[in-house]
Amino acid sequence: MGFALLAYLRTTDPKTQADALDRDKSKTSKYRNLPIWILAGLFAIFAVRSFCWLLFVDGTELKIQSPVNLGDLGLHITHISLFANGVRLWPSNPIYVFSHHLRYPAGIDLFNALLLNVDVDLIRGLVWVGLVSSVATFYAFYRWGGGFAVAGFLFNGGLAGFQFLRDFKFVDYQDVNNIAWKSIPLTMFVTQRGFLYAIPAGLILLWHWREKYFRAGQDRQSGPLPFWVELSLYASMPLFHLHTFMALSIVLVCLFVAGDPQIRGHILTLVLSALIPATFFVWLISDHFLAGSVLEFHPGWAQNEDEFRMSFFRFWFFNFGILVPLVLTLIGLIAWQLYQSHQTRRLELSATIAIGLGAFVLSVWRIGKHGFAWSWVIVILFAFILLAWLAARIAKSGFGWEKKLPEEIAFIFAATAIFIFFFSIKTAPWIWDNLKIGIWAYFIVLPFLWRQLIMQWELPIRVAVCFALFTSGFVSLFGGLAAGKGGFGFANRGEVDAVNFAVRKMPLEARFAAWPTYNHPLLLNGRKVVMGYPGHLWTQGFDDYGKTNEQLTKLMQGAPNWADLARTLHVRYIFWGREEKTNYASSTHPWEKTATLAASGTWGTIYDLESARSQVPAATQ
Repeated sequence: MGFALLAYLRTTDPKTQADALDRDKSKTSKYRNLPIWILAGLFAIFAVRSFCWLLFVDGTELKIQSPVNLGDLGLHITHISLFANGVRLWPSNPIYVFSHHLRYPAGIDLFNALLLNVDVDLIRGLVWVGLVSSVATFYAFYRWGGGFAVAGFLFNGGLAGFQFLRDFKFVDYQDVNNIAWKSIPLTMFVTQRGFLYAIPAGLILLWHWREKYFRAGQDRQSGPLPFWVELSLYASMPLFHLHTFMALSIVLVCLFVAGDPQIRGHILTLVLSALIPATFFVWLISDHFLAGSVLEFHPGWAQNEDEFRMSFFRFWFFNFGILVPLVLTLIGLIAWQLYQSHQTRRLELSATIAIGLGAFVLSVWRIGKHGFAWSWVIVILFAFILLAWLAARIAKSGFGWEKKLPEEIAFIFAATAIFIFFFSIKTAPWIWDNLKIGIWAYFIVLPFLWRQLIMQWELPIRVAVCFALFTSGFVSLFGGLAAGKGGFGFANRGEVDAVNFAVRKMPLEARFAAWPTYNHPLLLNGRKVVMGYPGHLWTQGFDDYGKTNEQLTKLMQGAPNWADLARTLHVRYIFWGREEKTNYASSTHPWEKTATLAASGTWGTIYDLESARSQVPAATQ
């Protein structure tokens, strides 16, 4: 209903030069509303299918719609249940005993926990947050880039999906191991729940900055958003999605360079106002800045990584298809426009500053990580010389930034900077996660790609280009939505409810020794375990989880020093259920002789290691 309402209230694209449908003055103008209606309908199909069946009950089972979401949804439900249980904020990490604070931007999960505490059922809360966010995302893309941007979000793809023309089967051709440019809606928007806030909020900020800085004439005191809303969206972003905060910060730096004194004054006000709250949120989600940095110089993104490995040209063209030559052509046109305007000085100086500072930071990082090397000392010396020369040049001739650059130059500059960062710097242990920042270069370029390039061509060419751009993504999106019509098993509903009843009176901060997996009933009830799913630990930057896993295995197998291991791992309770019986089948269960039987049932048994052995076992359902 939300998408239909948006389409009814404003079915044409925004009435600006940036939106193509409104500029088409042909005889078929009476049909100009049709594309946005169609896109609204397709977006609604995606949202309803993805979120109404995000998590659902099927008899005694909890099921999910997409197998891609198995591990991610388990982690998010863990966070939601953890917050809803009433733990202190900011809590210790529920999936790793040696992490004293939750190392995750879990703002959207905290919001769902608040809904849960006001008697909004978990499943209903997940559904409604997803649907409302989908409406907000549709509107935000519409404001930012019209129908073309909406299509770009829904149907991103390259060449993989063209297998449909051979097989005539709707399947997600992009969801295979060797494809890095997967469907954004299916593999990021639905699974990475922080994007439910980050994408609509980030796009609204981009739209606000474009309107305020480049389309408001001389009076830029007001824009589409009040300052307090703009500040709230930007400053709170680290709590929901750190990569989006990084991307928006890069955009602000680029707009600062491309703007005039009035724009720079507003950006400085915004950044300085956001400095304390944003820093606080970064401190909060990074284990009080104790989380080891995962930033690493890694040129080429995923083209040389394991299953994604391909030659340079094959990787980029197979994954992104016609998008690559289109964007390169757009950048060439914008660069030529900038050259003819004789306003290249500030960008040249900015690029030189970036090279000098980048060389200095990279060299210091390499020396700090790998030890002293003369080659990196020479690079540091080169960086100092470059920056000194640059300072002298600026002092002599100025920076040349009295007038603002056109909006297309400013935003393409920002998109290029984000892409270079995405292409060169590894921001997460798994290189694919770089897309969390890389997609913002794609989102930013979409409206300019349409207005500055594609819209200038004849209608048949436009149709052909859109077909080449979006066919693969269209097939993959609806192929993914059609997968698993009966759902995929996620957890046993009765087991989860029974464990919830059993642990209800146990301390919230207590640690359980249990089999490390993403859908353990303890985790789904927000309880803390020694370690959770190893894949989650790896992506959060815990390099030593292998040693912890060895200690946990010895404990659960009943090693002679099991009691010492339990103290080392801060274990209060041992959980012995279905997964433990399967994966620790050779265990001798020595704790049965000394520990209190805290709870038991058809789901398993819980032993309390800190209480004296009871003669009367505590039974639960």
